[in-house]
Formats: sequence, C-alpha cells, structure tokens
Amino acid sequence: MNSTAFTSSSLAQTPRERLRLAEQQVNQILLGKTGQVRLAFCCLLARGHLLIEDVPGVGKTTLAHALAGVIGSDYQRIQFTSDMLPADILGVSIYKREKEVFEFHPGPIFSQLILADEINRATPKTQSALLEGMAEGQVTIDNQTHILPRPFFVLATQNPLDLVGTFPLPDSQLDRFLMSMRIGYPDAAAERELLTSQDRGSMLQQVSPCLSPQDVMDLQSDCEKTHISEDLLDYVQALLAETRNEQWFESGLSPRAGLGLMRASRACAFLDSREFVTPEDVKMIFPSLARHRLNASSGFSQSPDEQIAELLQQLPIP
Repeated sequence: MNSTAFTSSSLAQTPRERLRLAEQQVNQILLGKTGQVRLAFCCLLARGHLLIEDVPGVGKTTLAHALAGVIGSDYQRIQFTSDMLPADILGVSIYKREKEVFEFHPGPIFSQLILADEINRATPKTQSALLEGMAEGQVTIDNQTHILPRPFFVLATQNPLDLVGTFPLPDSQLDRFLMSMRIGYPDAAAERELLTSQDRGSMLQQVSPCLSPQDVMDLQSDCEKTHISEDLLDYVQALLAETRNEQWFESGLSPRAGLGLMRASRACAFLDSREFVTPEDVKMIFPSLARHRLNASSGFSQSPDEQIAELLQQLPIP
C-alpha cells in the first residue's frame, strides 16, 4: 500500500472497482476476518451504523481506522466515559462578548465516520445524544438544527465481559444500529502473520484512499437499484413473521428491521457485482441484523445467536 491518494490509475477505475480495492486494503490490515470486513462494508453501503461487541484487542479500533482511511473520510474517535456529557459529543454554544452573539462550536459528531468506543460506559443521557444524529443525519442544539456531514457512519464498540461501570444500551439505541457483530480471535495462520509482520499501526499510516466520500454516496445510491424478486420478498417476510412467533423470541423484528435487511442484502449482492439479491445474501446478513434486536423466549437454553441459526436452517428457501 502506498500513501498517494487517488493515483492516475485509480482514477481511471470505476467506483465499483475502487470499492473492491478498498475492501482488499482493509483485509490486508485486519487479517483473517474477511466475513466481518464484508459485513462492515455492507453496513456502510446500506446507510446503516455498526455495533461491535467483543473483548479488547481483537481489532475493533483497527477496523474503524482502516475504513476511514480507504474512503478518505473525516474521522473522529470518541472515548465514552461515565463522566461524559452530551455537549462533549454534540458541541456547545459559546457567548462572544465582542459580537454579542452565541457562536456554535461543533463537537466530534460532526464527522463522516465516528468510532464510539466503549459506548456502554457513558450514561443513558449521553448515549442518547447520538440518537437523533444516527436516525436523521442531523442534531438539534439550542433549538437550532445542524446537518451532519455525509456520508455519516457510526461504528460503536462495547465490551461484553466488563460489566462494572457500564450502562447497557436501551432497545431504542440498539435499534439505531443496522447491524451488530463480533470480530473474534484470529485463526492460527492469521495470528502467526500478525505476530511476524509489520505493526498494524504502521500499516494504517500507509493506507491510501481508494474512494472519496462522494463515491461512497454514489455507491449507496447504486446499491438501492439492486433487484429483489417477489419470491425473495416472500422469504424476507417469512423470516420476519417467524421471529414474531413466541416459540423463538420474546418479541419479533419490526418493519424497520425488515427494511434494513433489504438494504443490507442489496449491498451484499452489490459487493459481489450482482444486479440481483439471492437467498444466500439474506442469510448472510440476517444474523448480524437480528442478534442485537432479539431476546430468546423464556425456557430456552439456547442463545439468540443459536436460535437465529436454527431458524435460518428450518425456514425453507424459495
């Protein structure tokens, strides 16, 4: 990887070709996690936000840095703590005596890609400061509406093991994330390469943007044109209906989750250079879309992940 952004050869390629190069660069940094990298790009192209729940040190921050680098976006990391206030995220209005006006100083949320690190360490009031921005692409401060940069992508992390001093995300906040996933430990081959190859931090410094923010927005629009057949719509509806069966979960997926499933499935097909969505695209996306929205029904010993896998296995594919 070289440090020159948008060389003449890269400019000669189409945005879709440069998208593949961007994915390849991220895979060179986050070794052995092609599935997770693919899901992250699906989430970005589907105009969603991503929640990563995993132990420290498996590459959550590295993934965010690499994504920001390959799409050439503004990037901010917000380290959430228990004493953080909403103004620390949104910004503040400061009175200018010489002008006799309040001047707004934007906070870190005014970036195109945000890493909300350890989001569950902040209080619910501070967590909610992200809600309007994630849902509507704007924030309201002192009765003034401020439009956020585009594309706007939040990648949040939380540690599932360290429960001391944390505030679990409420359902309303969880639903703002289109997808959630775990990165997990690398396999033996990937870990050996990590131990013997160049430091990841140095590699991140060498990342060259393959796309511009405008390219990303154009690709997001192109994704929406990917065809979904009537039979596949029947399959999506059957999946949604099955999650609402009390046999599986306490409450099922909402219509908004169904719309998100379609957007992310289109992005999955788009990344494979197809003009149509297949059941395999839906099955790939569904676990990451559903796992943070569903709670297992009482009396079941299986985890939601295990029940989602069983549901996908039992439901016939068109």
